[in-house]
Amino acid sequence: MRIIPVLDLKAGRVVRGIGGRRSEYAPISSSLVASSAPLAVARAFRDQFGLDELYVADLDAIGGAPPALPTFAALRNQGFRLWVDAGVREWQDTAFLAGAGIEKIILGLETITSPSLLGSICNALGPERIAFSLDLKAGQPVGDLREWESPAPLDIAAEAIEMGVKTVIVLDLAQVGLGGGTGTEDLFTALAGKHPQVEFVAGGGVRDRSDLLHLRARGAAAVLVASALHEGKLRPGDLAELRNGDEREVQC
Repeated sequence: MRIIPVLDLKAGRVVRGIGGRRSEYAPISSSLVASSAPLAVARAFRDQFGLDELYVADLDAIGGAPPALPTFAALRNQGFRLWVDAGVREWQDTAFLAGAGIEKIILGLETITSPSLLGSICNALGPERIAFSLDLKAGQPVGDLREWESPAPLDIAAEAIEMGVKTVIVLDLAQVGLGGGTGTEDLFTALAGKHPQVEFVAGGGVRDRSDLLHLRARGAAAVLVASALHEGKLRPGDLAELRNGDEREVQC
């Protein structure tokens, strides 16, 4: 299972997400690094944990502003591979990110305008360049659901997969930064059981090594983590253990 650290960007700084309440997000306070500058935080993840694959949530772009392309370029120039959620709403939004060389472009339920657009982008760029984010808040899907066949999370995921998606992120925004677990374990079990060919990625609320092991047992191929790294609740040895395939049993 891969661990992908998260950079939540707002006004050019890395901020700490709190329960999806973006107006309350403030620059991070981290045990890893004194700065909240994106490059400094990214280097700390690489230097201390050996992680060079990053998930970048461009909160300003998700809110409607232009994407932070210079920041993405600076990170990529330092050798980081990026998953970027920049609030894709239309094809042109994706074209900017693809042209910038972003390795994995996130199409989030919160902002994507229709499942047909999701399918068109997936077909045009190839499923390896795309991840669909099943955005939830307190278990309920977030976004304009009128074009989807059903508002149920399992059905939305199934429709996205029918459109060609091969990577699905399950993210409950209400859990972000609160250290209460992801709250999506049962959904993960159901999704992984129905769609074994799909890479499922968990995010939001991971507390410690135990959460990572439980998510792996539930079918997570990768996990997005931020607060647990900054707070020292996950140590380099914990991540090395997971990367090296520790197979000790976990009770779910």
